[in-house]
Amino acid sequence: MKKLISTGRLVGGGIMLALLLVLYFSVLFKLQVIEGAAYAAESADTNVTMETVAASRGNILDRYGRLLVSSRTCYNIVINTDELFEQEDPNAVILELIDMVEEFGQTYTDDLPITAQSPFEFKEDITAVQQTILEGYIENARTNNVYASLAEDTGLNDGEVTAVELMAFFRSRYKIDHSYDNEQTRKIAGLRYELNSRYIVDTSDYIFVEDASLPLITKLLEQDVPGVEVKTSFVREYNTMGASHILGYINAMDETDARTYLSKGYAYDSKVGKAGAELAFEEYLHGVDGTVDVTKTANGAIVRREYTQEPQPGNNVYLTIDIVFQEAVERILASSIEKLQTERDAANKEFEELHMDKEIKPDITGGAIVAVDVKTGEPLAIASWPDYDLTTLLQNFAEVSTDEAQPMFNRALMGTYAPGSTFKPCTAVTCLNEGIITTESTIEDEGKFTKYADAGYAPVCWAYSAGFKHGAVNVAQAIQVSCNYFFYTISDFVGNDDLSDYAARFGLGVATGIELPESLGVIGTQAYKLENIGADWYQGDTVQTGIGQGYSVYTPIQMAEYIAAVANSGQRHTASVLKKVTSYDYGETVYEREPAVLSAVETDEKNYEAVRYGMYMVANTFEGSAYEAFRDCNLSVCAKTGTAQTGGGTNAIFVCFAPYEDPEVAVAVVVEKGSSGSSIAFIGREVMEAYFSIKDSTKTMESEMSFLR
Repeated sequence: MKKLISTGRLVGGGIMLALLLVLYFSVLFKLQVIEGAAYAAESADTNVTMETVAASRGNILDRYGRLLVSSRTCYNIVINTDELFEQEDPNAVILELIDMVEEFGQTYTDDLPITAQSPFEFKEDITAVQQTILEGYIENARTNNVYASLAEDTGLNDGEVTAVELMAFFRSRYKIDHSYDNEQTRKIAGLRYELNSRYIVDTSDYIFVEDASLPLITKLLEQDVPGVEVKTSFVREYNTMGASHILGYINAMDETDARTYLSKGYAYDSKVGKAGAELAFEEYLHGVDGTVDVTKTANGAIVRREYTQEPQPGNNVYLTIDIVFQEAVERILASSIEKLQTERDAANKEFEELHMDKEIKPDITGGAIVAVDVKTGEPLAIASWPDYDLTTLLQNFAEVSTDEAQPMFNRALMGTYAPGSTFKPCTAVTCLNEGIITTESTIEDEGKFTKYADAGYAPVCWAYSAGFKHGAVNVAQAIQVSCNYFFYTISDFVGNDDLSDYAARFGLGVATGIELPESLGVIGTQAYKLENIGADWYQGDTVQTGIGQGYSVYTPIQMAEYIAAVANSGQRHTASVLKKVTSYDYGETVYEREPAVLSAVETDEKNYEAVRYGMYMVANTFEGSAYEAFRDCNLSVCAKTGTAQTGGGTNAIFVCFAPYEDPEVAVAVVVEKGSSGSSIAFIGREVMEAYFSIKDSTKTMESEMSFLR
């Protein structure tokens, strides 16, 4: 039998429910009736706006996880146009803002393409977007009735509008008082141009000052300068002074970027990669911006921020380079070129003072070093000289980008050079595999190659020019002493089609697989010569190609990958600089690249052994052209020197790999107008010593860290 609920409990429950209802209706009456008017007034005095919350860009790290580039939180000063133009004299406020920024030694955004000082002139490097906006202002200046009274004095309606005339128009359009001088007028016009430009192209906030200092922000807020808002964002921070050409930089989108990225959801004021890894891996590094609803009172005070979409930081990108090795290679390249140039200056001065009949050697104009992993093809270091400072690039961009020395030109990937005698291992493998010679075949060096003498072509071996001959040499010995006569002979037999085919399979004159911009170089062929030179191909061209002269030019990274393939018995891997990608919190691997073979030159292993032994003798026997640089070296290095004549001097080329017994690393060195390959062999030695020293110390460090874990 069920137990009935007592009458007391029912009465108690009813009373409790009644009390809750009374309380509910009392509060509701207070909110809607008693205080309703006050809340309505407050609601009317507030407004809600949606703002973009910038997502942090992903980090860039080296192959061992050392941080190279990161994103640091910063504070940007933006302009609230509604508040600014509510002021009685917004131009005075603008000038006060600019003066305050300059007082603190900071820069502000001003892209008006007119010089800062009078007499005003248009700047030369104007983007298409700037040109379009500028033309709109010029047309407005011609037709606007507001300006009609000044047209007769300035000639705006007659012919081309000058910068001076346009500044006069800006003074009128923006009602800039004549008490302001020309420079002050230019400052005011510059900021108002920025605000108008963003309105025209419908962009986001005008960032007046990026990464503003705390003292500047404090003063602006203390003085309650109208129209100023401070927003949190991110700027790139560089944790290395090296690898500028590899890392690249980010900047505001231009019109080309906008066509690419706006359709992908980027904001108009997004910063995107402009060069290097920042550009190549933009899709990984760029996060997804969030949005927040901001509620403000009539006086601008923020009363609530509510995220409608959380920002998603970008992924982290690991590169294949070893930054410790990279920095060492850059130091070696810069100091070596300085040493070579100092010696050259001293020699040239001596020649002049003694009136010696010696040719004055030109200045060295540049250089590059590339080191790659033989087993995987991964670039471990990519150095180009001269280079630039990423931390100050944007502030000094005009100066750096127009420097005659071309510091922004990545010679390691974009520079193209005749390989000289460094091409001879390729010629050797070609002729061995095609059966033109065997490893035991010998050719007697006769000094002068006379087969085509009747046609006026009879090249000589370098030894013949020096007064001797190499005698009978096999392929390994021919590489050791760099016997031109030997390679003239076998190149003539094998033909240019095979030489070109093997060059491409070794990675010369073709894409390396690196994600950064690279030149493909040129494989000298009959079709190339006819199309670009307008002349027929002669057998003498083939003979010259076989010793690395002629029309073929390759990049340092191609030469490094080619020598790595020789060391690796013909397997050529991709030169991808991307190691892996992880999520922003490093918790998930988004992508991990596996080594990939791009091409292979298969032949009997004894053929590669003969070629590698010849290169070993280049660095380890008295007759070798690199012996002086390596004679007391503890490493078993295989090398080949090259010298290539150019119109303005002689480029020096040097390639090597080590160890001879089990190759790990291959290196290519180029010095523009460096004289000869043997003269830069010491650079290759220093790079090799740095690699193995750093490798040993890295292993020790990893072992110690493993023990600690």
